[in-house]
Amino acid sequence: MYRLEDLNPVQCQAVEHREGPLLILAGAGSGKTRVLTYRIAHLIAQGIDPWNILAITFTNKAAQEMRERVYSLVGSEGRGLWVATFHSACVRILRNEIGYLPGYSRSFVIYDSGDQLAVVKSCMKELALDEKKFAPRAILSTISDAKNKLQTPDDFSRRATDYFEQKVESVYNLYQKKLIGNNALDFDDIIMLTVRLFRENPEVLAQYQDKFRYILVDEYQDTNHAQYALINLLAKKYRNLCVVGDDDQSIYMFRGADVKNILDFERDYPEAKVLKLEQNYRSTKSILQAANAVVQNNTERKEKSLWTDNEDGQPIVYYVSENEHDEARYMAERIQRLLNVEGRRFNDFAVLYRTNAQSRVVEERFMREGIPYRIFSGLKFYERMEIKDILAYLRILHNPADQVSFSRVLNVPKRGLGESTLEKILDYATEQEMPVLDAIMEANYIPELQTRAKKPLLAFAQLMQELKTLAVEESSVTRLVEEILKRTGYWDNLIGDKSPEAEARQENIREFLSVTAEYDEKADQYEETVEVEGMEEAVRPGLAGFLEQVSLVAQIDTLDQGDEAVVMMTIHSAKGLEFPVVFIGGMEEGIFPSSRSMLDPVLLAEERRLCYVAITRARERLYLSYAQQRMLYGRTQYNRPSEFFQEIPTQILVDRDPIDPPTKRMQKPRPATVSAGSTTSEVSPWRVGERNIGNPIMDAPGLDYKVGEKVEHAKFGKGVIVAIKGEGSSAELSVVFGGEIKKLIAEYAKLMKL
Repeated sequence: MYRLEDLNPVQCQAVEHREGPLLILAGAGSGKTRVLTYRIAHLIAQGIDPWNILAITFTNKAAQEMRERVYSLVGSEGRGLWVATFHSACVRILRNEIGYLPGYSRSFVIYDSGDQLAVVKSCMKELALDEKKFAPRAILSTISDAKNKLQTPDDFSRRATDYFEQKVESVYNLYQKKLIGNNALDFDDIIMLTVRLFRENPEVLAQYQDKFRYILVDEYQDTNHAQYALINLLAKKYRNLCVVGDDDQSIYMFRGADVKNILDFERDYPEAKVLKLEQNYRSTKSILQAANAVVQNNTERKEKSLWTDNEDGQPIVYYVSENEHDEARYMAERIQRLLNVEGRRFNDFAVLYRTNAQSRVVEERFMREGIPYRIFSGLKFYERMEIKDILAYLRILHNPADQVSFSRVLNVPKRGLGESTLEKILDYATEQEMPVLDAIMEANYIPELQTRAKKPLLAFAQLMQELKTLAVEESSVTRLVEEILKRTGYWDNLIGDKSPEAEARQENIREFLSVTAEYDEKADQYEETVEVEGMEEAVRPGLAGFLEQVSLVAQIDTLDQGDEAVVMMTIHSAKGLEFPVVFIGGMEEGIFPSSRSMLDPVLLAEERRLCYVAITRARERLYLSYAQQRMLYGRTQYNRPSEFFQEIPTQILVDRDPIDPPTKRMQKPRPATVSAGSTTSEVSPWRVGERNIGNPIMDAPGLDYKVGEKVEHAKFGKGVIVAIKGEGSSAELSVVFGGEIKKLIAEYAKLMKL
């Protein structure tokens, strides 16, 4: 049972607020999950039926945690409560209601990014678009952005302005037709079609408005336009909408997230009550002081300031490295030192960076030093070839019209059925307007199909019909997968291959069977109540439910912070996580903040929020570092320290780690030098106020221009110098103008410093 005494006064107000809209501005580490779960428990205790409550969050892991915490508070009284991600909630709605939308049936499948790319390439081939001129991923990204803005192909067509968008328009139109023909949804369709369902069918919308009289949305600052529209449709009737978020942690603009959704909440709901959760339970006072000092330099934000009853903690340690290798050495040395002096474990540490490219040197150093680490930028489990193969079999059995999955499994393992055979089958299925699995049963009638292909094709058709029957009869996904592996010969094929790659694939399939077994064990949790002839029945979703679960899983959901390894990830991936000790590398102009953001105030504001997120991942210790010289993307850069350094109060920054004895300095207290040919020149130190930030920044040779300087060109406008090659008047300057890099000779550039 929950106790309101466990909450601080503001948290208590948030939990007890019942009717009307509520905006909870929850700073990092302020206990927002506790507030949400207690609020749900309190609503149920006040007599609200759990099935009238919808709680939305962004990851499956967060949804599972919230669900478990609610059940721990209310027990079986919480049965019927919807706690889900946006996508899983919408899939659940569409499974029941998608029949209202022409062209779709309840057996639809969800395409992942690889499947989507395959469809885009197929469309481009039909439209005779050269992949060298029009990158398929760029086209897919543009289509995704359009869907997140709820733009149909016709809407996009009306807004297409340049040549590229006109080509995207033709691909988008054909792409959507192919999805409908395959009875498939891509990830963006899930929310877009739910919004369309509600807008086109007021009676369906009213049904769900009555069902979800109380709506709670976590991480509201990360919502895009489609998610914003969905929530406002559902909340319009009763207006009992509680949104929780922190505009200072809005860092997903590149995914379509719009921070204005939370900033303008009071415009959408003028009667809203606003509460601020500012007490932090995670970090030390010095860490919070640094975070507040950085983010308060953003002007477009809700005013708030984190505070804590925690101890002051250690000051923030900065390190100025000679180059990226020295930076990596320093991180490894600090980890070993903390392990020895404080008895820490490897999983206490996290190394965060702005871009994935920064991880390579750190990885190499950790391997050399024997430091175990886990990095979250590699191939995801569900994107591995053998896993996608098995999933394709499962999806085509669930949805016989799925041509993408059919194309993947037709010749896996090899059956002597090539691309020519596949094209003829797909053409026949399209012409006859029949599911592709039905089309192969008519192999003898498919025009121009070679005789030698008919026998293996009919054998494959018979196999798939047997498996399809089994999929209907068998409730265990694990047994179905085992039969697929056995009857198709897939497993025997792997066993016969003695290569190390095949052994790794066997291990991955065994792990996949662990996933299916876990799903089967918990299948009762996924039961749904459906109405059959006027009577309600509990239905286990079986294969359909499993495919949905796999389609909606997020990579970060697989992070096990109990593993004995240092965690390495981008700052974007770290949001929502916390670690005792955090290293943030690459604190340099042009890297963090990124070069793209240096001329755009909107992008720079998001970079500053990203820095705020990075700092607040740390609970006890925080290390910041920048390199005087860094090789990145094959080019040596000489960058200024990040402007975010200047925003951190000097009294909480030190260049000597408190765990070191007084005589041990982490870096040499000397001015840095830079070689230019056979000469060595001393450079003035970089200062913040009265404090010398470690070693000075290195000036690249070439007149008096410096990397990171803002300049203006008569033709190209305002820009930022990102690299200098050579020296003197003949030095080549690389300058970013509006996202485009121009190379100019110093003597003739005629740049005006800003």
